[in-house]
Amino acid sequence: MRTKDFAILLICISFSQLLSAQDDALTLRYSRPAAIWTDALPVGNGRMGAMVYGGVAVDEIQLNEATFWAGGPHRNDNPAALEALPEVRRLVFDGKNMEAQQLINRKFLSGRNGMPFCTLGSLLIERPKADATEIRDYHRCLNIGDAVATTEWTEAGTDYRTEVIASLPTGVIALHLTASKPHSLTFCLRFNSPLPTFTTTGENNRLVSRAEGMEHEGVSAALNMEMQVEARQRDGKQVLTDSTLTITDATEATIYIAAATNFVSYNDVSASAHARTEEMLDVAARQSWKKLLRKHREMYHRYFDRVSLRLDGTAQQIANSKSLDTDLRVKRFAEHADSLTCADPGLLSLLFNYGRYLLISSSQPGGQAANLQGLWNKDTKPIWDSKYTININTQMNYWPAEVCNLSELAEPLFRLIRDISQTGQQTARDMYGAQGWCAHHNTDIWRTTGMVDGAFWGAWPNGGAWLTTHLWEHYQFTGDRTFLAEAYPIMRGAVDFYRSFMVPHPQYGWLVTCPSVSPEHGPGGEFSGSASVVAGPTMDTEIVRDVATQTLLAAQQLGVDNDYQDSLRLFLNQLPPLHIGQYGQLQEWLEDADNPDDHHRHVSHLYGLYPSAQISASHTPEAWKACRVTLNQRGDEATGWSIGWKLNLWARLLDGNHAYKLVRSLMHLLPSDEQRNDNPEGRLYPNLFDAHPPFQIDGNFGFTAGIAEMLLQSHEGYIRLLPALPTALPSGCVKGLRARGGFEVDIEWSEGKLVRASIRSNLGRECRLYVPRNQALRVLDAKGRPVGITQENDIICFRSKPSQCFIIQPQP
Repeated sequence: MRTKDFAILLICISFSQLLSAQDDALTLRYSRPAAIWTDALPVGNGRMGAMVYGGVAVDEIQLNEATFWAGGPHRNDNPAALEALPEVRRLVFDGKNMEAQQLINRKFLSGRNGMPFCTLGSLLIERPKADATEIRDYHRCLNIGDAVATTEWTEAGTDYRTEVIASLPTGVIALHLTASKPHSLTFCLRFNSPLPTFTTTGENNRLVSRAEGMEHEGVSAALNMEMQVEARQRDGKQVLTDSTLTITDATEATIYIAAATNFVSYNDVSASAHARTEEMLDVAARQSWKKLLRKHREMYHRYFDRVSLRLDGTAQQIANSKSLDTDLRVKRFAEHADSLTCADPGLLSLLFNYGRYLLISSSQPGGQAANLQGLWNKDTKPIWDSKYTININTQMNYWPAEVCNLSELAEPLFRLIRDISQTGQQTARDMYGAQGWCAHHNTDIWRTTGMVDGAFWGAWPNGGAWLTTHLWEHYQFTGDRTFLAEAYPIMRGAVDFYRSFMVPHPQYGWLVTCPSVSPEHGPGGEFSGSASVVAGPTMDTEIVRDVATQTLLAAQQLGVDNDYQDSLRLFLNQLPPLHIGQYGQLQEWLEDADNPDDHHRHVSHLYGLYPSAQISASHTPEAWKACRVTLNQRGDEATGWSIGWKLNLWARLLDGNHAYKLVRSLMHLLPSDEQRNDNPEGRLYPNLFDAHPPFQIDGNFGFTAGIAEMLLQSHEGYIRLLPALPTALPSGCVKGLRARGGFEVDIEWSEGKLVRASIRSNLGRECRLYVPRNQALRVLDAKGRPVGITQENDIICFRSKPSQCFIIQPQP
């Protein structure tokens, strides 16, 4: 073979391997239909969600609509709390914590713990002529690069294919069915639903279903929903009845599914579900499948293509993963994983990308925020109601939004925060006699803000305040002053609650929250029968310090409220400091009560390390070291979402190899909830949904944020490149991550070292870049010319202009 031909062959082989690696990082694939819900594949557009089973004789498309919840507008405050509050505080400060907790249970709860997010039901596609004995070459997949779920097989010499999308531009679910031989498609569509009032009729060439919402905890149903299905086929005929829509002898067919409710806002249910559904379907059904798919892909790619991650593997690793179903890849990863090598780097890229896909699919501007299950739920009364748990889980849903270049997808969260800043004013006033606003540890579509679930878990009025930190984070990444001006009154209201709620500790003199808890935990443990209710747990103080500091900085940025700024400085000086306990750990409570053998899933007192920036290697080294002690005491094994949090925490501790241990902890297959006792380490379902267990989507988002945090950090006031790169991932490339200050960053590395980075300045601010002491970097402009820099210890600084790009390279 000539040298030139050999070189061309090597290039072709390398390109083929690259394409295979990209496919492995963008495709979930399976060789059998889904047997249960956590086998099915999710599609969504922020308004409607669907789980695609990929059946042959009977296929199921389980459906959700983001505003279909039980109940209706209501409140869940208990005004009796205000009268009992002084006695509760007296009991806490006298050391009678259990008596205080029991009094809270009697006086603070309303009996309304939140309304569940409900399924609509399923569309069934029945193929009466299907012959299981003739099925060959079955495949189903979810291509998260295009947001298309595909099922295909061969039956008696005919190739069948079904594609499913959740159309982002139109809001409908659409299916496209084809057969390789003319007139070979025959199927029947019917609805199935667990909703008690569910009915189906045939109207105007469409199959139409309707149902009322559900009463829950004494709150009457205020919502109703409507679904409509229209099918258009090439060849064959169509017959509609009041329960079915049947197509026979077609060659090709497109099915359009639309759904809507009468929900307008938490206090307005005056819309027409019928008018909304009909309008949506009218728009979608006028488009051919080709046009619908093209526009969907175009809109999806505007989000998804902003970021890419390539983790390099060997040709053998790529070949091994290419031949395996995705769930088997997870199983194989766990069997072959060790601390120094990665058996399937493409699987980690896939799971990272999957988190971005799920956020794009479940949280769109103008829609509802992603809930505990994102947008996907098969039940009328799901576990934990599939609502918004705001003592970690909802926040974790949006950790990837800014750093993974999906800022606008946090808009539904910002509207949720705005809503509860309004409903939470009455909670603050009626339950605590306080100014401003507050929310406890759960809310729902009705934006309730009262205490739920019992004092041990629910006596925590800090969920709303934690959420407001996302407003400041958004400003740090985007520099959007208009947004900050709109967010400022919400942030100020959260601080005003604390300024009027917190009281001096009779022993220490600091201002403390009382009553409160460290989320879902107590000094004696969660199920020990002891009390969790205390004064001034560490997480509370960290949240208060963040909210007050961020509000102060916002006022300075906006040039407003000078006297108020002075009052915030005084307030901040009265907060307790962080405490390091007898074991060298960061204390979870004011008292040194931590148990070194405690492995509780919540590590709430490490909020200051992540997602906050209060604790860092450069600014608070002793507390930073204490966080490492705490994490080692708590251990690595945990629920799925807790593993996601710990992954981010170890990244902030700049320990890539330990962060990778958390990656490995997550990579254990749980075939189903019924098999959890046989698979106690299982943390991923076959469809890569995160397993608490059961399913909670926050772990997926926590993983994606954690991988980004291992590769890029900017919370200390400067950019760190590859701050927590593990030995197991020596080579790769990431593009499009965002850093605070309005910077967009690409990084390439090989053999564990930086090869090249590019930094694009969107706001024209000074760029501050950390340089490790054993490494020298040079900064070039886009034309390769050296850029003038200044250096402050380990930080190099250089000026930028909007849209200016810089190249960062190691000194030769």
